[in-house]
Amino acid sequence: MVSVDMVNAAIVEGRVRAPRCPIPTWYFALVVVRRGHRFLLTQERKYGATWSIPGGRAEPGESLSAAAIREVLEETGIPAKLDGVLRVEHSPGEGSARIRVIFIGSPLDDTAPRTTPDDESLGAAYLTLDEIRELPLRGAELRVLLETVADGCQVFPLDLLGTEMSV
Repeated sequence: MVSVDMVNAAIVEGRVRAPRCPIPTWYFALVVVRRGHRFLLTQERKYGATWSIPGGRAEPGESLSAAAIREVLEETGIPAKLDGVLRVEHSPGEGSARIRVIFIGSPLDDTAPRTTPDDESLGAAYLTLDEIRELPLRGAELRVLLETVADGCQVFPLDLLGTEMSV
């Protein structure tokens, strides 16, 4: 196997670089769904039954936008639309990488969140920031993210995530 150090050394010494192997990359789509001053959270079946925003891995051939809408529906029972992009995160590792896109969205109708457990989650609810502060969250950064959204953070247009151009 060719290491990063070997590739860098080859570049420094002016030698032809060895072919690079593909990097396995996992793609995840998450959605902050907001209805007024409430946020849609799901209580996860795993991760100690903590609460988080709906989201999950994109399936092969599925766009990140489609994955986001699917995950919201699967985990919460809420049909939603995407309104923009909050963040694009890239976490490179030794042998793989993760890319997460966090969207902002809104419900398409007044469907109530699913409250009965299923394969995807233990239930879901629209919660205020005060209610969220009292819950066990999957990560401490979630509360900060939701507070930032409530304060009117920058939202990027959905076309930020376009299909690959031939440039």
